[in-house]
Amino acid sequence: MTTLTASQRTNEMPAPEAIDGRALRDTLGRFATGVTIVTARTEDGAPVGITANSFSSLSLDPPLILWSLALKSPSLAAFAEGRAFAVNILGHHQDALAMQFARPSDDKFEGVAQRDNAAGVPLLEGALARLECRVEFTRVAGDHLLIVGRVQAFATEEGEPLLFYQGGFQRLSA
Repeated sequence: MTTLTASQRTNEMPAPEAIDGRALRDTLGRFATGVTIVTARTEDGAPVGITANSFSSLSLDPPLILWSLALKSPSLAAFAEGRAFAVNILGHHQDALAMQFARPSDDKFEGVAQRDNAAGVPLLEGALARLECRVEFTRVAGDHLLIVGRVQAFATEEGEPLLFYQGGFQRLSA
């Protein structure tokens, strides 16, 4: 007969050793993700766009998605509760666009084919899918803001997705 300790009975983990941030990032990089550009408008109407691979489906009923944004992001205020935004899921041909929106710039939308939806949110042309959302709620978690969005409308196109794996863009292989 095996006797469990108090921590084993309550499913507690022992105190963690110091975590090597680079090694953790490399480990998390083993999970392939899609690549998105999340778009919105600031309170004064300026367009905002951020490359994000922290996107996930959360619920079908109600239709909810989840993504996260660094608390130090200058675009944080555009994603307050109740605000409209869009998740543009990128195709394999849009790696340069992903990099354009990943870097700081005065005008990330320069030269970008896009149109506004009914809420005034930029929708990127050529994306594989677009989800038009409203921020349902947010929560601070560590150094990021978790953003849960309620899907209001969506559209899809045919094509191959842009993937991110081990620190770089990848393609599906046959």
